[in-house]
This record gives sequence, structure tokens and C-alpha cells, in this order.
Amino acid sequence: MGGLDPVRRLAEKPPDMSQATREEIQQAIRNVPDFPKAGIQFKDITPVLADRRLLDGAIEHLVASARHQAVDKVVGIDARGFIFGAAAALKLGAGFVPVRKKGKLPWQTHEESYDLEYGSATVAVHVDAVRPGERVLLVDDLLATGGTAAAAVRLLERLGAEIVGISFLIELGFLNGRARLAGWPVTSLVCY
Repeated sequence: MGGLDPVRRLAEKPPDMSQATREEIQQAIRNVPDFPKAGIQFKDITPVLADRRLLDGAIEHLVASARHQAVDKVVGIDARGFIFGAAAALKLGAGFVPVRKKGKLPWQTHEESYDLEYGSATVAVHVDAVRPGERVLLVDDLLATGGTAAAAVRLLERLGAEIVGISFLIELGFLNGRARLAGWPVTSLVCY
């Protein structure tokens, strides 16, 4: 068969899984000017996702504030919040709940609308996704104006959840989205 078996290879030279630092994660986030439209500085997280060590480090940082608390569910916001939320749920030994755009969940939902710069949007969660009193960590990739996260918080409150924290990979501090989440413990890994 040639070569060493995979278990033996790992035993002889384990991969470098030392935790990635905030600085390393921030350096890996690619800035894409004028995407998706002129004047926007898009923060591309795909280099972080593509690197096992950076991804693991990002997840570790996202769950740090809740690591020593009982967490029943991690809630991820559509769509990149699903990536980080599901991984965070595994790290915390919790279930995962998606908050999706209106019309994307197949069963009975609660919905919450919020204002955008031009228009409005609506997010939804299954009516039985979280039981009253369950402790949840809300996770998303980006805190911008805070509208989507605030709508998700209102949905979770309607279900009777106890929100133990809200974690973001990136925060665009100049948009002051944190103000819409006043009263909740909010953490972000990288702030621009």
C-alpha cells in the first residue's frame, strides 16, 4: 500500500493546532473594495474558513465568553452565521438553531422584521427551536448596523430564551451596531 497509515502519520508529526491569535485572523480577512457595490469595503472571511488553524481559532474566540456557562443552544444568523454557529455548538456541546430569512424554514415560524438602509427585511425561527428558559449564545460573522442581530434577539426573547451572549467574528464599529444590542453581552473578535 505504500506510505504510513494516517493515524501513524498524525502520531509522528501532529499538525500545528496552536490557537490562532486575533492578529493572525484579522490579517487573513481580505478587504475587497467596491463589492458588492461601489463604496463598500467587503470583509472576505473565506481565507479564515479555508485555513483549519485560523477557523478553529476563530471558533475558540467566538465561544470564549460562554465557555464556562451552561449553553443549551447556539443560534446562527443566516447565512455565514450558520458556519460559525454550528461549529460553536459542537465546541460547547450544545444544539444549533438557524435564524433564516423569511420563507426559508419549512415549518411554523415566528418572524421579525427590521429596517435596512433602503427598505426592510424579515428573519424567522421555528416556533419550537428554543424552549423557554434555554440558555443560548447568538453567533454571526458580522455586526454592522445591528438590525439583523437585534431582530434575532427579539425572536429569541419571544421564545423565552435566556441569551448568555452575542458573539461576532467582525464588528464594523463605525456603524455603531452595538448600540442596538445594548443590555446584552456582546463580543467581537476583530473590529474595524
